Amino acid sequence: MARTNPIQFVQQVRSEVSKVVWPTRREVLLTTVMVFIMAALTAIYFSLVDLGIRSALTAVLGMFD
Repeated sequence: MARTNPIQFVQQVRSEVSKVVWPTRREVLLTTVMVFIMAALTAIYFSLVDLGIRSALTAVLGMFD
């Protein structure tokens, strides 16, 4: 593996960073909003599943009282 000196390393890093396509403010905002929406939908789904399982278990265990 070839070794590079610190100056060459910094030049290579700057060259690679210049190739990066940074997202626009609008893209970041839309992605953030989508993440919050998906997190809320997931929380609602699992809350409903939990409620259903709890109701079913309560009904089954209520038969043995």
